[in-house]
Amino acid sequence: MKVRRINLQEQKYGYDIGLLFVTVFLCIFGLIMIYSASYYTATVKELPANYYLKKQIISTLIGLGLLIAMAAIPYRVFCGWLSLVAYGAGLILIVLTTFTSLGHTAGGRTRWITLFGQTFQTAEIVKVGVIAVLAWLVMRFAKQIRGHKLWWLMLAIAALPAILVFKNDLSSAAIIAAIPIVMIVVLNNKKSTYIILAVAFVLFTALLIYIKNMDLDKLMQIGKWVDEHTPLHEYQMRRLYVWNDPTYDAKGDGYQVLQGLYAIGSGGLFGKGLGAGTQKLGFVPEASNDMIFAILCEELGLFGAFALILLYIFMLYRMMRIAVQAEDAYGALFTVGVMTQIAVQSIFHIAVVTNLLPNTGISLPFISYGGTSSIFLMGEVGLVISVGRGRREKKKT
Repeated sequence: MKVRRINLQEQKYGYDIGLLFVTVFLCIFGLIMIYSASYYTATVKELPANYYLKKQIISTLIGLGLLIAMAAIPYRVFCGWLSLVAYGAGLILIVLTTFTSLGHTAGGRTRWITLFGQTFQTAEIVKVGVIAVLAWLVMRFAKQIRGHKLWWLMLAIAALPAILVFKNDLSSAAIIAAIPIVMIVVLNNKKSTYIILAVAFVLFTALLIYIKNMDLDKLMQIGKWVDEHTPLHEYQMRRLYVWNDPTYDAKGDGYQVLQGLYAIGSGGLFGKGLGAGTQKLGFVPEASNDMIFAILCEELGLFGAFALILLYIFMLYRMMRIAVQAEDAYGALFTVGVMTQIAVQSIFHIAVVTNLLPNTGISLPFISYGGTSSIFLMGEVGLVISVGRGRREKKKT
């Protein structure tokens, strides 16, 4: 008797079940971790212990509904004026957030806007707009604008929102900047491109190592000059000092980093057990958001952290397959853009929590508390699934 091997890429209705499964699993796991990391904070604020969990469940359900809707809609609907609308709306919202009273400030950063009684993070909308408009640009004008002119245009389109969010959200600015770079590498499949990228990566890594090992007093002198002559804020420079020496201002700016490292170190190989962590009990600030990976390491250990990283790798692998098999350039590049966003954001979060990069305040995709991020990320995954369905539908005809 032959047993038919199930191919996750060719399930009924054309949905990539592997990608759908890992997305839903990460969301459910995120809900568990958010409750574990936030119930103490909620009770201290005299709120129900499941207050943050309930809010995130609502956002997750909205996100799942959006995912299903986007997966059912042909992705080519967004290849045109809707891409421009998304990009333009993102720019307008960033301007309103940064330069008007509609912007909501927390922790010294103005990343949120309040409209119609709802507060949301505008950078998440900008990321989707940049991915969509860059994919459309290549699809529409690649034959008319060739070579380096197209690359520079792509970089310029992404640079505008990146510069606008740079003031208050360095991590989102870096993610937005990374999207066109990865797209250009994919489009310009030449050895010279990879060599240039490798050299740039080595130089950047060398610079980080140099700063990491620099004398703190010398770094502070440089930081003072940078603060006076560049758009960087003082709090951003202080985070650079903490990255150089975590004991710098241990009760102030360095407190979050040190407590996060304590949480990771105390988790060991298998952790203290889900819900049994102690660093979330008022020690690690933003335990359910910017530092949730530290809580995960404390409670589930290195084994749990490694398992989570494998899930992200599996998700990116499924997206890569969809991009390779996409029917057109728009679908392929949109998928590449979403892959870049998730990969860079995940790497940044883990690197920040482990103090491999300066603290920029960035959430972990699908895991951290945050309604805007969850909703838009799941919507993007839905469109990626739609790209995969388009390819399979073509096979059937």
